[in-house]
Amino acid sequence: MKKVAFYTLGCKLNFSETSTISRKFEDSGYRKVDFTDTPDIFIINTCSVTENADKKCHKIVREARAIAPDSYVAIIGCYAQLKPKEISEIPGVDAVLGASEKFRLLELLDGFVRQPQPVVISTDISEASTFSTSHSMSDRTRTFLKVQDGCDYSCSFCTIPLARGHSRSDSIERIVKTATEISLTEVKEIVLTGVNTGDFGIQDGVRKERFIQLIQALDNIEGIDRFRISSIEPNLLTNDIIEFVSESHRFAPHFHIPLQSGSDKILKLMRRRYQRQLYVERVDKIKSVMPHACIGVDVIVGFPGENHEDFIETYNFLNELNISYLHVFTYSERENTLAATLTDRVSMKDRNERSKMLHILSDKKRRSFYEQNIGSEHTVIFENDIEDGLMHGFTENYVRVGAQYDPMMVREMQRVRITKISEKGVALVENVITY
Repeated sequence: MKKVAFYTLGCKLNFSETSTISRKFEDSGYRKVDFTDTPDIFIINTCSVTENADKKCHKIVREARAIAPDSYVAIIGCYAQLKPKEISEIPGVDAVLGASEKFRLLELLDGFVRQPQPVVISTDISEASTFSTSHSMSDRTRTFLKVQDGCDYSCSFCTIPLARGHSRSDSIERIVKTATEISLTEVKEIVLTGVNTGDFGIQDGVRKERFIQLIQALDNIEGIDRFRISSIEPNLLTNDIIEFVSESHRFAPHFHIPLQSGSDKILKLMRRRYQRQLYVERVDKIKSVMPHACIGVDVIVGFPGENHEDFIETYNFLNELNISYLHVFTYSERENTLAATLTDRVSMKDRNERSKMLHILSDKKRRSFYEQNIGSEHTVIFENDIEDGLMHGFTENYVRVGAQYDPMMVREMQRVRITKISEKGVALVENVITY
């Protein structure tokens, strides 16, 4: 029985796909092992969002070769689709498979026998028209369920459409079937994920269903305590979605909404499909019907043309918004994007300083949001995550809480009251009751 190890770079979508591919290997008689357990085969699922992701791929290949010099190393994922020839030239790489081929590893690389030259199997991204259902199963309490892939947007900084192709989705019928199967396991929470999740519904190039219809169907599934929407564009987060979540017993009051910039000037350069006023309206709508809702924000600093005044405009905009935390990304030039051709680039010193300022702002926003929840009751699914004698989990509105470890309560829905926030920024709870 050959041993196979997996390593994933990038987003939750990548993790869901790696998990699905790994189960295919196990079903075919391979034994899944840890990266350091001298595998016969390494499968590295790559990302291409930032330059660092590319560098990480090189490093992981070197580490794999150091651990098992005679192993077979296959590279899949977004970076593999964008630069298959470049990856094939990395010392130690045996195979590179593109977006349309990664789910056919077992078929295309039968036996995983090393060849004198790397095998490259990658078709043009325009041919990536099928949807491959995926969900993660490494976490026994939570799974990431892929409902959508690809993107038809053309943001000037993004390579994802080049790496994953046009927007396409699974059908509601198949997603409900998969979610129902998941409900028969120990999983308590399903996170819906995709490249552009709110664009759900396109099949065979035609929009056949809508995201609101999907979440309405999933809300009826017994056996899943909680659904969470991973990320959704502000122009696709409609009032009917917000209102439905506010009335749902299963969908969590937690929205992660990409902003990218608080400057209308920069948003135009980014070719985003909204201006900041729309974002304000979305936040206001959420808070009007769910005052306790958690709102996370993606923001990019150092985009070409972003001067000091533009950044301060973004900082002040975020500071005044009723949001809960930030995911801060430092702009990185990516080949074959419009942004890479723009002049007036921001120095790395300024990019790093702006990133630091927003990270500090994020910490303040998160603590303030946590403090607003002191005294309130919530449901939490405790995970097998023990630190300083405390077990941890997340409430429905994404507050990380800690309670004294009790093995009877791990992976079970609990009702808790938040009493205070620790110095480490964890909400401490009391009156833990089985839900």
